[in-house]
Amino acid sequence: MSFQNPVFIPGPTNMPEDVRKACDMPTLDHRSPLFGAILHPCLDNVRKVLKSEAAQVFLFPSTGTGGWETAISNTLSPGDTVLAARNGMFSHRWIDMCQRHGLKVRIVETPWGEGIPTARFEEILTADTGHEIKVVLATHNETATGVRSDIAAVRRAIDAAKHPAMLFVDGVSSIGSMDFRFDEWGVDVAVTGSQKGFMLPAGLAILGFSDRAVQAGRTATLPRTFFDIQDMAKGYANNAFPYTPPVGLMNGLRYSSSLLLEEGLENVFARHHRIAEGVRRAVSAWGLELCAVDASVQSDTVSAIRTPAGFDASRIVAHAAERYGVAFGTGLGEVAGKVFRIGHLGSLTDVMTLAGLATAEMVMADLGLNIRLGSGVAAAQDYYRGHALQAKKAA
Repeated sequence: MSFQNPVFIPGPTNMPEDVRKACDMPTLDHRSPLFGAILHPCLDNVRKVLKSEAAQVFLFPSTGTGGWETAISNTLSPGDTVLAARNGMFSHRWIDMCQRHGLKVRIVETPWGEGIPTARFEEILTADTGHEIKVVLATHNETATGVRSDIAAVRRAIDAAKHPAMLFVDGVSSIGSMDFRFDEWGVDVAVTGSQKGFMLPAGLAILGFSDRAVQAGRTATLPRTFFDIQDMAKGYANNAFPYTPPVGLMNGLRYSSSLLLEEGLENVFARHHRIAEGVRRAVSAWGLELCAVDASVQSDTVSAIRTPAGFDASRIVAHAAERYGVAFGTGLGEVAGKVFRIGHLGSLTDVMTLAGLATAEMVMADLGLNIRLGSGVAAAQDYYRGHALQAKKAA
């Protein structure tokens, strides 16, 4: 694998050189005022990226998986019930975690490639007159299938059922790349990680908690120590952590989140949509299909591309790495061997994406698939050129 080539996996994503350098810093005393000058801008910037005025932001030395555990362990008790759709590998893993913690999970089995069935959620919540369901889990962007679910519609379903359940959202591969509205959507806990839209190495679980979710932690009895938000909040009040913080990563987050805000969140989302649409045009030109069932659920951060029946899609990923030094994502779970994934989030441009599409074409041609070299690249070029001209005229 070549370090000179960008990666096209759904995360960790490519790092801008100045972001990498922000993580590379001398040791400082994390109990000194210097640490507070890193900590509080991180919290403030993440709150803005979440589009929230009041969310309490917490940073843990972990990944998105640790973020999931933080969400449930700080708000629920053994035997509590949660509602979730299983429509991909990452929704499945959150369900599995809940079950391992002794929670009851009402699972709505959903075909991989579809979004969260909000109408079914509303039916279940309406029927739950005893309000046994304490939390609705929602995976905003299912990284395994390239499917985006409508979180605003999930909130409408909860409200239409007049149900008091909290809404927890896995935004690991969406936040910082696709529009996310913590306050407007009535989110109670949002979970993400440093290695996706924030363009950093893996190592930080990043969460936003509503006041209601924080209050739930005062009576929740699931065990927690390392992931205790109450301990973390006490540390923040004193410009500190309850244990040794990952100062370099946090300094990187301070810087990378400021880059997102300087670019302008709407511009960040538009950039991701533009790049994703070019990839989708290429897939169509190749005569292939996405795992996402239709345009309404297509992700702007990752495309899962179906290969012809009988062809092992994992061969594309292996051949790209071995022959061209380029990384694509493999299929996971139910779509293992049936799709390969192109990640198009974080630090990426139209030009970088074209290199990835060209490589994918060479790989598929090498492996005997009926792909005409240049077809997908040309389709993406046409879209990027036209879109760039429109943007120039609008400016």
